[in-house]
Amino acid sequence: MFHSRLGCSSISFRHQDLPTALSTMSALGFKEIDLGALPGVCDHVPYTLDRAAVAAVSEDMAESGLRVRSVNGDIGDLNVPSEGQAVTDRREHLDRLLDLAEAVGAEALVLPCGALDHRPVRTLEEDLDLVASELASAGEAAAERGLALWTESLHALRLCWNLERALALAERLDGTRVRHVLDSSHAVASGGDFGQAGRALGSRIAHVHLRDAVPGDIHRSIGAGEVGFEEGLAALRELGYTGHFTLELETRDVEHSERPAAAAKAAELITALI
Repeated sequence: MFHSRLGCSSISFRHQDLPTALSTMSALGFKEIDLGALPGVCDHVPYTLDRAAVAAVSEDMAESGLRVRSVNGDIGDLNVPSEGQAVTDRREHLDRLLDLAEAVGAEALVLPCGALDHRPVRTLEEDLDLVASELASAGEAAAERGLALWTESLHALRLCWNLERALALAERLDGTRVRHVLDSSHAVASGGDFGQAGRALGSRIAHVHLRDAVPGDIHRSIGAGEVGFEEGLAALRELGYTGHFTLELETRDVEHSERPAAAAKAAELITALI
């Protein structure tokens, strides 16, 4: 049996359709998941997220018997200024993602920390201000539904690609409703350390994603990279972290047929460390 605070992201089985992925995770013994709603990365949620799509996904979740901890979504590049119809479209997309999170009984919606580019659109300060403003606004919209809004504020491929930028964003978000997801792989892929990132973000952390990495590469199975899981999880315990963990095994070092066994092995290892 895996630890009760450990779940699995549906992104781990993105090569399967949603009902099959849910069945796979349930059969492995997981009780809760993070639901990937990132078309192009994970197609478990339809690209056109209308009310029919929300109903279909929520029906699949209900039949699976699995709990949803969070919905991992994207409403566009938050450091890119928008106006007119683009503002309306972004808000409608946010509303549909919140509809989905509400329908599947999730605790939170997770949004990114900016575009998939380290380079600012304007200046770094202006971009960080805009990302923080957009996230804070989304946080208010989520709170109106009784939902939380989290951001993966350290993401090795996005605007806030290292701990320095993640902390700069976090400071702007202090005092808002937005909390943070810490991903062990992004901490290491950006040249940092899982435990160091945990201590730096501290009480701002609402959730933790677990995956292995080496500098410059986040796509490693747990045990096949340089993430110090024992030290990182110990640091979180010392901080008094009582939230949940999710295996987000978007790895490229195993065949699809090997993924269930790799997920089970990772879950057993992490369970022992939690």
